[in-house]
Amino acid sequence: MEALSGTLLVGRSFEPMRGRVVVEDGQIERIEETETTSTDIILPAFVNAHTHLGDSVAKEAAIGLSLDKAVAPPDSLKHRRLAAADRSDLVSAMRRTLRFIERTGTVSCLDFRESGTAGARALHEAAASVSLDPFIFGSGKKSVLDVADGYGASGANDGDFTEQRAACRKRDVPFAIHAGEPDATDIHPALDLEPDLLVHMVHAEQDHLQRVTEQSVPVAVCPRANTVLDVGTPPVRELLDHTTVALGTDNVMLNPPSMFREMAYTVKQFDVTAREVLRMATTAGAEIVGLDCGVIAPGRRAALLVLNGDSDNLTGSVDPVQAVVRRATELDVKRVLV
Repeated sequence: MEALSGTLLVGRSFEPMRGRVVVEDGQIERIEETETTSTDIILPAFVNAHTHLGDSVAKEAAIGLSLDKAVAPPDSLKHRRLAAADRSDLVSAMRRTLRFIERTGTVSCLDFRESGTAGARALHEAAASVSLDPFIFGSGKKSVLDVADGYGASGANDGDFTEQRAACRKRDVPFAIHAGEPDATDIHPALDLEPDLLVHMVHAEQDHLQRVTEQSVPVAVCPRANTVLDVGTPPVRELLDHTTVALGTDNVMLNPPSMFREMAYTVKQFDVTAREVLRMATTAGAEIVGLDCGVIAPGRRAALLVLNGDSDNLTGSVDPVQAVVRRATELDVKRVLV
């Protein structure tokens, strides 16, 4: 049994509470409100709702390129680099990125893994030596579901994914798909597949939002990557008003997979509150794929992030939620309990 004391950001509302969280056998046993001298800030560990870890072999290689030239299948720079990468180098690069993700407070990432079954197996190998367990959305043929946790489609304009969607239903695993990143033409076709997750939705319009609500489809947004690729800005406020929205960092080749950077950028660029952004970075991603984390509550998995509230950066902060979302960095991380 272990107890972590300080300012706890409890429940789905992240209401600050002075006290301690008691952990036993990997679960939150109880939460106690009590006086404490600890200046630590304790919150749920992050869930990064959209990554491409394979890009770790080509960091910064696509700077200045358009979406099509940088990451679009099948002939973009990313896909050429992935095809040319030695498997051991790819596994090593993904493992190092996973270590960075883990050290900076993330308990899981929902990864779109290219290269079919071989790609999914490579990510499993990369994750074998870290505590973080990525949720793998595989690609290619439906047989990838033998080794992946779900299916991740590149986009409805890139091919027919009907067979893969049916396979996901049969196995009761999630089907996710990119939509509305370069333009709006693939959003309705993506929704026709009745996905469990849409990614990006930069160009979502009112009729798309209506369908998202009717179909109860959550959305993962990646604002920094959208900015780098110059495809526009997602309507985050409107999306939040219509469905569950989670936060992702997208391609490692474009941005470091830092949820701190993604949160700070999102809260300052969009009409959203700090609490909404923190929920996007924790609870939302966990709930989308059924992970037992993302919230501090009794009976839940003890996936926790401890920040040093007395760090040179955070000391003097008057609102711990605002401090976490707007100000905190990797240097403030005191401990990650996963």
